[in-house]
Amino acid sequence: MDHGSPLSAPARRKRMIVIAGLALPAVALAAFGPLGMVLRMLAMPLHDPDWHRWVATFNGVALITVLALPPAALAAWALARRRKAAGVPAPWRMSLAEVGIVYGTVPCAWIILLPGDENGAVVNLVPLHDLLTMDAGQIIGNMLVFAALGFLVPLRFAALASVPRALALGAGCSALLEILQYLLRLDRVSSVDDVLLNAAGAGLAALASRPWWRARA
Repeated sequence: MDHGSPLSAPARRKRMIVIAGLALPAVALAAFGPLGMVLRMLAMPLHDPDWHRWVATFNGVALITVLALPPAALAAWALARRRKAAGVPAPWRMSLAEVGIVYGTVPCAWIILLPGDENGAVVNLVPLHDLLTMDAGQIIGNMLVFAALGFLVPLRFAALASVPRALALGAGCSALLEILQYLLRLDRVSSVDDVLLNAAGAGLAALASRPWWRARA
């Protein structure tokens, strides 16, 4: 085999998808600060065996997300191998996209539905009102909530392979979470600005993956 020969176009696309998918968690970690602080934050639930600290706190959910990475990678490998054996086209792309959507979206939705520290449910339907009070970390965090969804959904589902559709999907999922925050009385702010930022993150992520799903089309 000639290791110096250039990769085919499908192989290059597959490699770039994998690299981009691995980069998303790195971007998320960078948004929360230096690596040492992140590691200390992840270690906090290990000092307390209380299940509440594991499933009902930000640190606990973050640690579970990190621990779930090897099983997620194994699930993607198993799905791809099964599809390849069945003769399904693009088995790795489909499997990585499916697992990536779940792995990259469920923890974010989980964190959003954790109890907050507001005195009762707060609703804000005035656009840009809350946005002006957010710091850079909050804005980036909101835009990352559905970034994996926006990046990978067009690669997996041809019917959603467009930036406006990914934007609409992100807005719909975000609105559902904001409504649940209010209905479940989680003492959090249900804000239209969160919907706007979540949707913008999904749309920008879809735009970032556009070269691959456009090439597929």
